[in-house]
Amino acid sequence: MTEIETLRHSAAHVLATAILRLWPEAQLAAGPPVEQGFYYDIELDHRITPEDFPAIEAEMKREIKANHRFERVEITRFEAIEMAMDGSLGALGPRPQASKFKLDIAENIPTGEVITLYRNGDFTDLCAGPHVMRTGNVGAFKLTHVASAYYKGDESNPQLQRIYGTAFKNKTQMDEYFALLEEAKKRDHRRIGQEMGLFAMDPEFVGPGLPLWLPKGTVLVEELEKLAKETEFAAGYHRVRTPHLAREKMYRTSGHLPYYEESMFPAMELATEETPSQPSTLNSQPEVTVATDRYFLKAMNCPHHHRIFAAEPRSYRELPLRLAEYGCCYRYEQSGELFGLMRVRSMNMNDAHIYCTTEQFADEFRAVNEMYLKYFKIFGFGKYQMRFSTHDPARLGQKFVDEPELWKKTEDMVRRVLIESGINYVEVPNEAAFYGPKIDVQVYSAIGREFTIATNQVDFAVPSRFGLTYRDRDNLEKTPLCIHRAPLGTHERFIGFLIEHYAGNFPLWLAPEQVRILPIGDDDDLIASARELERELRAHEVRAEVDATSDPIKAKIANAEHAKVHTMLVLGRRDLEAGVLSVRVHGQGNLGAKPRAEVLTDLLTAIKTRS
Repeated sequence: MTEIETLRHSAAHVLATAILRLWPEAQLAAGPPVEQGFYYDIELDHRITPEDFPAIEAEMKREIKANHRFERVEITRFEAIEMAMDGSLGALGPRPQASKFKLDIAENIPTGEVITLYRNGDFTDLCAGPHVMRTGNVGAFKLTHVASAYYKGDESNPQLQRIYGTAFKNKTQMDEYFALLEEAKKRDHRRIGQEMGLFAMDPEFVGPGLPLWLPKGTVLVEELEKLAKETEFAAGYHRVRTPHLAREKMYRTSGHLPYYEESMFPAMELATEETPSQPSTLNSQPEVTVATDRYFLKAMNCPHHHRIFAAEPRSYRELPLRLAEYGCCYRYEQSGELFGLMRVRSMNMNDAHIYCTTEQFADEFRAVNEMYLKYFKIFGFGKYQMRFSTHDPARLGQKFVDEPELWKKTEDMVRRVLIESGINYVEVPNEAAFYGPKIDVQVYSAIGREFTIATNQVDFAVPSRFGLTYRDRDNLEKTPLCIHRAPLGTHERFIGFLIEHYAGNFPLWLAPEQVRILPIGDDDDLIASARELERELRAHEVRAEVDATSDPIKAKIANAEHAKVHTMLVLGRRDLEAGVLSVRVHGQGNLGAKPRAEVLTDLLTAIKTRS
């Protein structure tokens, strides 16, 4: 654990101590640190609400002030089970009832694993640690919210109350964190998306996790597609299209079934043929046997692209072959995991698969990373990190394809490319894809929030499962390597991130409404001139509109600012006579009057260069 994780783990034990002082009958399950704090799962007849937080926090402060030592004690399995039976594990001492969750945990600890408990004051918990030295080291803390969670995440188990909190070394750090949370609320893509009319969710008629893109949101989708298509065309990619569903056989061949089936929509049983049988007697009717086949909605594009590669004989002269598609995929995310655009059930993925030789791999993998860096520059992502996920040799044949030599070879290749390219990366064991090592791209928004945006994966296993081959220089059949890459991830998640990163204040090239022309007053000549300017801009595919209402100019400007229109062109009688336009930019105010031709040139140049 990191230092902050250790502190938060200790804060979870302090929370548990406070809960038991207020409700001694509470049954405790688990209390780990998490990304932004900690939680403890409890079973308790009393329904804890935020109104209970002051009392709980007061007890936590008493435990911190007592400065009890966190004492680590090794015990035997028999001792752990005995303590759970007499109710003293996850408690302030022996109780009439057994500590049922601690008993279950103790009974399921793997044989040979060291069993430890930690004590702070009267509280004793079954725990592997580590912890800070004393409860007084916990620092600043705050309880944040309560949720429900099934024990061990299994719906067949009891539902528990999960009390969340966060902790920091000092109050200054905690205040900064909550200030950041407030800013994050203002940037919440769900709120901004609704205010700007970008997307809608319709769980009643369409279904949960299935976003509807409204006209302004569709602008964002199409601009991202345009950027990807231009970039990929320049990089030698070929665009393809594939169906939204496929037979079960394809996903079994790829290896996604049965391992990935729980994340796929249920199979559709479809009749494929009817076979009449021979009648058993002269007067009897033949029986009809109906054969069925199972189809799945597409959860990933890669198997489809493998079949495109297999559709024609391939030569080494065609490699590397880069197949790209903005393919729509469907994944059955659990309802509790759905979150705005960040976790959805239908997604449009900026996908591509590169089929190459071993000798070509380094250049291709490097080029993909360079494409990421190009996108980061365009979108203004100043901070990023690439997580290089490798396999666990102990789990070959289970979580990972059982090809130890290929794992070592491809991981060494990826590591070498990252080092030679000077890429900022961290290596994470046991998180690779089942068919090869991968890179997850972490980017940080303008307020420092971390998001996983894209992925870059090596596949040395699935091409051979599909029998993909090419003829080398000696006319021998070889199996290509495959690189799976999606620099822009999915429209949904990427746009959700962009909304929060920009707080809805998109750069000119991406803004749903790029220009709004604001004639002063309702002068017919001014409105006619504004309409003419609108037509000229739209002829250059600039998203421009005229505010032809009779509102005062201040109100027109306020409305445009509220709608987050990027550029406002104010047109008054004097501007018309002088051949100038008064330019305003959202969030920047009045930039002054400029010649009409200069304004148009600046706009078109900024849009074209995506500056």
